[in-house]
Amino acid sequence: MKTVYVGLGSNQGDRAGALQTAINKLHRADFTITRVSSVYETAPRDVKNQPYFLNAVIEAETSVLPLRLLQRAMAIEREMGRVRVLPKGPRVIDIDLLLYGPFKIETSQLQIPHPRLLERRFVLEPLAELAPDLRHPVTRKRIRET
Repeated sequence: MKTVYVGLGSNQGDRAGALQTAINKLHRADFTITRVSSVYETAPRDVKNQPYFLNAVIEAETSVLPLRLLQRAMAIEREMGRVRVLPKGPRVIDIDLLLYGPFKIETSQLQIPHPRLLERRFVLEPLAELAPDLRHPVTRKRIRET
């Protein structure tokens, strides 16, 4: 089993409900959610003319391999009504694989740690709430130090 961290975000419809629905759909026998951060409300970053986001991070134990986990996350996004029209635009739900154990993964489909993790306060704050002493696999800095 590997410890993984997953970021969640929503800025359309029932934002809190969407986060909880995503958590419920992710939780399975092979993906056990161990902790969930507080929910943070954040302003949009890149496309400013859209509603504020609710964001959270979950910690889980899983035996699911990273690419399969990515496929599962994308399927949940589609089930929940996410349509990718405008990059970084409004979304019912966004599910990002942030960290997968201590591993670094780089394929055409998936990069772990998430390539923009260190640029995103809306992910770093809830991640630091759950795992302040966790070390970033590339920089080796503790999450609380980033």
